[in-house]
Amino acid sequence: MDRQTVRAWIMYDWANSAFATTMMAAVLPIFYSTVAASTLPGQTATSYWGMTQSIAMLLVAVMTPILGAIADYSGYRVRFLRLFSYLGILASLCFVFVGNGDYLLASFLFILGTIGFSGGNAFYDALLNDVAEPGKRDYISSKGYAFGYIGGGVLLIVNLLWIMKWSWFGLPDSLAGTYLSFASVAVWWYVFSIPLFRRMKDKKTGGRHTFGQYASIGFSRIWNTFKRIKRYPELLKYLIAFWFFNDGISTIITMATIYGTEIGLGTEALIGALVITQFVGIPFTLLFGRIAEKLGSKKSLYISLGVYVLIVVFGYFMTETWQFYALAVVVGMVQGGSQSIARSIYSRLVPADRPAEFFGFLSVSSKFSAIVGPFVFSVVGMLTGTSRLGILALVVFFAIGIVLLAKVDLTKGEAEAAAAKA
Repeated sequence: MDRQTVRAWIMYDWANSAFATTMMAAVLPIFYSTVAASTLPGQTATSYWGMTQSIAMLLVAVMTPILGAIADYSGYRVRFLRLFSYLGILASLCFVFVGNGDYLLASFLFILGTIGFSGGNAFYDALLNDVAEPGKRDYISSKGYAFGYIGGGVLLIVNLLWIMKWSWFGLPDSLAGTYLSFASVAVWWYVFSIPLFRRMKDKKTGGRHTFGQYASIGFSRIWNTFKRIKRYPELLKYLIAFWFFNDGISTIITMATIYGTEIGLGTEALIGALVITQFVGIPFTLLFGRIAEKLGSKKSLYISLGVYVLIVVFGYFMTETWQFYALAVVVGMVQGGSQSIARSIYSRLVPADRPAEFFGFLSVSSKFSAIVGPFVFSVVGMLTGTSRLGILALVVFFAIGIVLLAKVDLTKGEAEAAAAKA
């Protein structure tokens, strides 16, 4: 294992996490509501942002099987990673040209950026096998995730200072700090990607396919896994439960700041709260691992999902800035823990001889399911005239997920997975 190559691979997670924090979660949603969609009513702007999220996830979901096939069967993982990275970097940089009322341009650029971010990750993940031997992959993967968490948080703090304390940096106003934040995402992503692009080279596989052949390979693999998954009833029940509660979680992540903007919370408070969530999540993710060891995975997942129900209900009544800060702390306490435990449970239910296949199916299927939450949020908001009912509608996703989770017999599911290997 080449340590320099490993460090270069880890630094890419540090690099592109800037897009996840600044563009997907924190600064851009507020900018979309207050600048790009400033000519629209507040609730309409929130709904349009939700629709943008759904369209972006739909396109990513359709592309994922094709990109997975390209990553597995071509020798051009680094080349395609570079291509998608540059797409995301360029889209982020172009936000400096978005002005008042340019919500269509902002939506278009965000969709392109999301394709660049998610598409690049398909090839980045596939490079893990080239970076580390099997016994080290869990550790290297976790380290990359941790560095991504820290890297995205560090740049977000810098962005917050530019926006809140713009005069310290000789900027004319807070909006200039926001534009500088968008540009910083592009620079950050590009600069910290350079080590990976310099250290890693494509390995020729000798086989080439047309785009149509890659699409056929990708979707046939997903279809074959779908047919095979029906042989494991407990796994299938858990997967459906996961689709519901994970969609609720992802919708909260993507819609929280623009919802806060609509109900009148300040930009500084919203971004500051997300910084809190980012760093509270690190120790509490580890703590939830301990809770799972003591109480069991299923009970600990119940706890986190129950907390999310309370978060949604409290969010409906929220009016003050301190309440948003309180919710940010609570979200940070359960966000990483719920996702890590959910992934751990899934790993126990999949056939031991086909983990990559079934985790690939989880990735694709969860992207399709993630379309529904923002769409429901947006439609309810548009029909009722308030996004408060849109956020409250997410209770349904968690409730259905909890009910379906209760019907999953983990012991039986593990036995089904073990029997499949035998």
